[in-house]
Amino acid sequence: MTETHFYEPPAGHRLPHDPLKAIIAPRPIGWISSIDAQGVVNLAPYSFFNMISDEPPMVMFSSYGWKDSVRNVSETGEFVANLAVRALAEQMNASSAAVPPEVDEMELAGLAKAPSLMVKPPRVASAPAALECRCVSIQRLQGLGGVESSNYMVIGQIVGVHIDPAFLKNGIFDTAGAHPLGRCGYRGDYAEVTSLFEMVRPQTPRG
Repeated sequence: MTETHFYEPPAGHRLPHDPLKAIIAPRPIGWISSIDAQGVVNLAPYSFFNMISDEPPMVMFSSYGWKDSVRNVSETGEFVANLAVRALAEQMNASSAAVPPEVDEMELAGLAKAPSLMVKPPRVASAPAALECRCVSIQRLQGLGGVESSNYMVIGQIVGVHIDPAFLKNGIFDTAGAHPLGRCGYRGDYAEVTSLFEMVRPQTPRG
């Protein structure tokens, strides 16, 4: 039997850095644009993000603390998940800066806005794809025994999809060509999708 470095999270990992985010990686980045009740735009990247359902199509992002994105969605019920890609990595990183709520991160990062069609928050004009979403729920997460977390999970249903035609090849979205970014474990670590491989799901034998 192979020995492992085992630890129970409450007791500490006994390593130089917490390995969990490096193990659960790469994680898709939800580049969330939202607006507050006064119409001020916010843009922020979230690495706790993913698609959680296809019927209906839904995505989630989780925020450590009641940050501007969560507050905005709670006020307006809408957001846009923009695709973060290698060509926009510097702008994505710039939008993660801790700035006052009245600062427009799209302007801060030098990004052009494009209007959404189904929701009020704008989308990142240069993103290869963007998902317009309406909020389904906002939940404060709880651990075992009902212990409250500092994280808030926002679930949104996708009501509109924008795709740059340059990334459609014979009607198929060119994921590798878009070079999406993924967040990895330690400070400053990212991954870039550059290639794909295919495996076909096994057929279930019929009795």
